[in-house]
Amino acid sequence: MATTATQELQESFLSAIRRSQEITLQATKVWVETAGYFTPKVPYAHLPFASQLPRAHDVVASIFGFAEQMLASQRRFADDVLKVTSPLMPGDGPATPPEAGSRRLSKAAEPRPDEA
Repeated sequence: MATTATQELQESFLSAIRRSQEITLQATKVWVETAGYFTPKVPYAHLPFASQLPRAHDVVASIFGFAEQMLASQRRFADDVLKVTSPLMPGDGPATPPEAGSRRLSKAAEPRPDEA
């Protein structure tokens, strides 16, 4: 079945990504240990404008939080497009013509209150 093949392909892809992440993380650990021998230890507080810089963890959290919001928005949009176009899809019954002169969007295509 196509769904099973798709799921297997997705899992294989995700597995390859996880493995490459593990390898990259191990290489980064070795690089940090090696670089530690050659780099001077400078206290963070002594760097110019250090107190004004965001923490790396905060930057990563912010970026991924934004990406999650974008992905959720795109998913809602895709779901709304499917709802609007479902009358044209096979197996969903005959398409019913819109009311004459009606230009109103279906409920699925209207902006959500939280997005306005």
